Amino acid sequence: MEHNELTDLLNDLIRINGDRVEGYEKAAKELSPKNANLKILFEKNAKQSRQYYGDLSSLVVGHGGRPSSGTTNAGKVYRMWMDIRATLSDKISHSILASCEFGEDAAQRAYEKALEADIEIPEDVTDAILKQKAALQAAHDEIKKYRDMFESVGERI
Repeated sequence: MEHNELTDLLNDLIRINGDRVEGYEKAAKELSPKNANLKILFEKNAKQSRQYYGDLSSLVVGHGGRPSSGTTNAGKVYRMWMDIRATLSDKISHSILASCEFGEDAAQRAYEKALEADIEIPEDVTDAILKQKAALQAAHDEIKKYRDMFESVGERI
């Protein structure tokens, strides 16, 4: 196994978690005070990804690599898309939640890609990826639940 391949794999997950942090922080700022529950959820998801960012960085170092910093180019596009959607949709809660769900889908794809990688992944890394992926799926499902709820009532931010 080459450390470069494992480092690259983990750094992709580090960057996707960086995207999540920035995306949720941005989404939380878009909310009005009446949506305190969503703000708490967004802050919880950002905190979760900050933790995963740190955990993954530690794994990279532990396996002889150098952790990435920053976010993905796709994440920058995603945040720009959130800006556009919020502007065009008059800041409907559903729109922000749909953008968050889009980001959660991207995170799930990144974790699936990591697990399907054609490299030997140490057991501690596989365990961490599987645990994080499961928790991120739960976060996705919670976002989707709220999105569906706001879609049905058309509540504005």
